[in-house]
Amino acid sequence: MSKEEDKKRLVQRLRRVEGQVRGIQRMIEEEKDCMDILVQVAAARAALDKVGLGIFEGHSRSCILRAVQNEQGEQAIDELMGIMTKFMK
Repeated sequence: MSKEEDKKRLVQRLRRVEGQVRGIQRMIEEEKDCMDILVQVAAARAALDKVGLGIFEGHSRSCILRAVQNEQGEQAIDELMGIMTKFMK
């Protein structure tokens, strides 16, 4: 997949997440069942995690590879590990 295709796919996923979040907001405003709302929150979080993993994959395949080729691999991996720590929380 090209970089443009990856970007398009990520933007489409983000639009779906945006729609899910708007749906959750509407559910709260309409006082829907709490369990139904929590299920939708979990689905939105999972969808957002997929976006993050897609970005992580693209970064790993391009930026990390380039850093390794430029003998800056250790620094790039350290930065990546710092971000992954935040991402995993």
